[in-house]
Amino acid sequence: MHFVSDADIDRFRRQKPSPIRSHALTEPASHVTPEFERLLAEMRPLLHRYCARMTGSVIDGEDVVQDTLLKAFAARSSGATIDNPRAWLVRIAHNASLDFLRRRARGPVLESDDALEALPAPEPPDPDVVSASLRSFMRLPTLQRAAVILKDVLDHSLEEVAAITGASLASAKSALQRGRTRLRALAHEPETNDGPQLSDVARARLTAYVDGFTSGNFDAVRAMLAEDVELDLVARLTRRGVSDVGEYLGRYAATAQWAYAAGMVEERPAMLVYDRYGSLDTPAYFVALDLANDRVVGIRDFLFARYAMEGAELRGLAS
Repeated sequence: MHFVSDADIDRFRRQKPSPIRSHALTEPASHVTPEFERLLAEMRPLLHRYCARMTGSVIDGEDVVQDTLLKAFAARSSGATIDNPRAWLVRIAHNASLDFLRRRARGPVLESDDALEALPAPEPPDPDVVSASLRSFMRLPTLQRAAVILKDVLDHSLEEVAAITGASLASAKSALQRGRTRLRALAHEPETNDGPQLSDVARARLTAYVDGFTSGNFDAVRAMLAEDVELDLVARLTRRGVSDVGEYLGRYAATAQWAYAAGMVEERPAMLVYDRYGSLDTPAYFVALDLANDRVVGIRDFLFARYAMEGAELRGLAS
């Protein structure tokens, strides 16, 4: 995919890329070096690959990434000794994903079989395993899911899989084989689309919001926002309130780079954004919207986090 910078949004681009939300840094941290901050920023897309598959959602996965980075920042600030920073970060992401699943009760958290046999790991997986949908990953028990993601998606060794998940090496091998076998079977099952549908009010609000961007009527867009609307320009900044979101809308008003369409991301309302300088066939990124009481109460813009497009289930809003 061809990503093109646009001078009209240069003020956003001059914001220092942050591995965590800007409001999280409240005090200087003597143990946090520029090298560590660069590592967090570099690891963010990889951590998202893991968290999105563990949670079954590119949007929820970003929430877990945020939690992961905040925990890593706090641990490093307290002077924690880190021998293998990359594996350490993935372990934090694994535990944060389990915490998320416990809170949401969206799937089993612990492998129930304590007597997993020590089976040899199979040969490298076929493409059906690596490219399985996020929905398919969610149909695996948690240990199987983690083992396949760590080994086949992130290329960790079996020893690292065991260390990150807290399982024995024999359990990690068995979970990997079983997870691969299950994903191959799921790859041949038809996908179903039985998620929640937008109400007529939400559909009208989403369509009007996107129409405002398309026509350049950003006064109408502002009128749709709740007074305490929350903006997350992922990996760049956060803002709260209509007045503070105004600059964000102004940057979009000043550029002709983007084309817009109303749509759904994982059955959630979203604005799909296409790059006129690249391809109009596939969205370059998306903006997830939270709607309530006939207002837009939350905006999550993935302009600077296009890694979230990997595995995202997107569709246009049917007419």
